[in-house]
Amino acid sequence: MVSFFILTLFVAALDVSDSVAEAPGPGSGGDGFFPLAKKHVVIHNVISNKQTLNVHCNSSDDDLGLIHIRWNRYWGFRFRVNIWETTRFRCHFTWYGGGSHYFEIFNVWRDDNEFGKFPACSDCIWEVGRDAKDHAMCRITEDSDPYCFPWDD
Repeated sequence: MVSFFILTLFVAALDVSDSVAEAPGPGSGGDGFFPLAKKHVVIHNVISNKQTLNVHCNSSDDDLGLIHIRWNRYWGFRFRVNIWETTRFRCHFTWYGGGSHYFEIFNVWRDDNEFGKFPACSDCIWEVGRDAKDHAMCRITEDSDPYCFPWDD
């Protein structure tokens, strides 16, 4: 029984590890506008100078630590929207020759709002580094052009 408990803890820890995540194909799948909705944020490094992307993401409850994503690779994390629908994750991005930038990678009002300007996503897939300024962060969807945003800083 103790070994089953330890195995369960180990498997649960893998879900938030710093290993590279296999990202699904582009998609938006909206289960938004519900508290406790499951979310999967995926970051894809497409920086033009092909450098490793250093990412540090956190919310008010979770610090995901410093992650290194090689060029054209993916990394992701999973969570649930809180009951008050105020969940936000902010990331700090750095890479050689790219400086230091911040971006709110998940915001309930943008990414989980069926009545918002952008479609809700359950798999929120982001490409980092398409463009230096105006299109630095692009959320990829299956059925439309990407939604691109400048850095928050």
